[in-house]
Amino acid sequence: MREMTKGSNVALPTLSEDVGTVIVSLGWVSPTGEGDADVSVLLLDAGGKVRSDGDFYFYNNPVAPDGSVQLLGKTPTEDGNEDRICFDLTAVPPQVERIVVAASRYGGARFGELENVRVRLADAAGESLLRFAIADVDAVSAIIFGELYRRGEEWKFRAVGQGYDSGLAGLATDFGVDIEDDAAEVEAEAASAVEAVEAADPVSGGGQPEPVAPATTAATLEAVPAPRRPDVAEGEPAKRKAAARPRTAKKKVTLPKATRKSLAENESWREARLFPVSVLKSDRDREMRATSVLLSVMAQVPEFGRRLTAAFGAPSGRTETFTEVSLPHGDTPRRPDGVIRVERAGKLWTALVETKTNGNSLKADQVQAYMDIAARRGYEAVITLSNDVALEGSPLVDVKVDGRRKHKVALWHLSWAEVAHQAQMLIRHEGVGNAAHAWLLQELLHYLQHENSGCHGFQNMGAAWVPVRNGIDDETLCQGDPRALEVVESWERLIRQVCLRMGGELGQKVLPVQRAKRGTDPGTRRALLADQLCLDGRLQAELRIEGTPGVLAVSADLRTGKLRTSVEIPAPDQGYPLTWVKRLVRRLAEAPADLHVETLVESETGGPRGTLERLRPEPADLLPRNTATGITGFRLSLFKGMGSTRGNAESGFIRSVDDAVHRFYTSVVVHLDRPAPRRAAAKESVGAG
Repeated sequence: MREMTKGSNVALPTLSEDVGTVIVSLGWVSPTGEGDADVSVLLLDAGGKVRSDGDFYFYNNPVAPDGSVQLLGKTPTEDGNEDRICFDLTAVPPQVERIVVAASRYGGARFGELENVRVRLADAAGESLLRFAIADVDAVSAIIFGELYRRGEEWKFRAVGQGYDSGLAGLATDFGVDIEDDAAEVEAEAASAVEAVEAADPVSGGGQPEPVAPATTAATLEAVPAPRRPDVAEGEPAKRKAAARPRTAKKKVTLPKATRKSLAENESWREARLFPVSVLKSDRDREMRATSVLLSVMAQVPEFGRRLTAAFGAPSGRTETFTEVSLPHGDTPRRPDGVIRVERAGKLWTALVETKTNGNSLKADQVQAYMDIAARRGYEAVITLSNDVALEGSPLVDVKVDGRRKHKVALWHLSWAEVAHQAQMLIRHEGVGNAAHAWLLQELLHYLQHENSGCHGFQNMGAAWVPVRNGIDDETLCQGDPRALEVVESWERLIRQVCLRMGGELGQKVLPVQRAKRGTDPGTRRALLADQLCLDGRLQAELRIEGTPGVLAVSADLRTGKLRTSVEIPAPDQGYPLTWVKRLVRRLAEAPADLHVETLVESETGGPRGTLERLRPEPADLLPRNTATGITGFRLSLFKGMGSTRGNAESGFIRSVDDAVHRFYTSVVVHLDRPAPRRAAAKESVGAG
């Protein structure tokens, strides 16, 4: 992998032969776990400007209609998160000379609060080709990380590292995007748009109202102000639409939040489903049905298929999928569970698919055989799909790659939880092209979540779970025990699945927080966590949920059998402590009575604490007796017993963690104050520019 310096450039074909599609990853580390940034992409013509506002891609406009740009979202890494963007360079319009890749912070935040700010570029096989670490970013709120640009028939990459004090709005304006700076008017439009969304029901019978873009919901309106329409002359009053995204974005269909009243005569009647599950009797039946259902929906719903295949380096194009394909391999033909083919400009991208359901493990010899077949036949990828969640630095299967072969084959893994997450995001929050596609995704999601499908996601803590719990209980578990490391890896898989499920339900980014030191590899980090488990008997994790005031912490105490979910919220900058605690108790009026509230103080000794039931009549009990003691914030916690078994049954540990996080968010976190909206940050940026 080539290390780039500021201002340096390189021709992509000199690094790899497979650069028709590339994935650019922007990364950073937040020491507090709460810092984040948003990526954006601008397509520029020969004059260095966007052709229209539609050439500006950001969190409210993440996908190009021609598939040339797709913001894939964040993925956890060993020391933080990376935000990935897929570029199909063969689909970029010929008028586009440069592609600028940037990221911005909001709410007055600066990149100096983050560490290890970098950009990485990988080819279609997932092999990292170059890396550029950016220094001296203390005072800036937006950065151009790098740019892809044409030179003749080839694409090159330049390491830029240029900062902007004026944030995303200033950066976008410099490249010709017309920013709407009237935040008050945008807010008024947001209110009317939310009313329109609540009134619309795009897939039910009756009036058939016009579909409303999901970008008009409250969650997506907390964004940079919308660019002005390019077809409206200066000073001319525009007919405004309720949207906070580029005006060129297409309207999309999402399913209504309120379910329609059923016409069934009684509760025993079951609605007819496109993908039935009642006839599934064996693991083989489940694998074949799940593969066919998923691949067929991928081919029929372009937004969904592209969402999954873009992450694997596939180009944008016509997609066809196949099952039970026979391929020669020695004396015995091999039959992969599925094949995905994407055609663009007469060229084919092909991936073999190997599927497991019901918690069954992938077999290394099977995957190795498919990797060999793919290499010989010139296929681009092998995709494994199972209930397990892959971890960086801990592959689910070990395969050998023959370095002498010129053709590279990428090995990717997808969990059923990730598939369900992407389906949820599209049909419930972001929208798809028409009502039929939304219905197909709904049927797929119903199938995946049915208990008989075998596609429930990660559902077993592994064989080491019971011995480790027993060893902690009788104090015989020693540091360095490999079983403790297995439990730590299973815990990390579980937390990532919890993030996927919550993110799909909320339509927001939910990511695990990693607080490893810079340069720490995943194996070393997990070994340290395993040693800590042996010492104190606790598994701990943190989740950052976009739009919440703090990090949600989860702790499983294997000695006491208790789960603790908690969040710390900072004290207000202004006002009086008594006002703070009264307001906090009022906001928690609907929270559980057994919620523990603790006052965080500047001294090392803990502050006052008590259950919400006791504090409701006397909020002043949260104030320190010493009035000179400074209050730094409050910690809210819920406790519950954790499951005794290693699985996902009602009495299982996995189910108890899922339920604890869901209960804490829905009964506590939703009542807390939200951070300042991004729209305000964008307004400040416009004024500063």
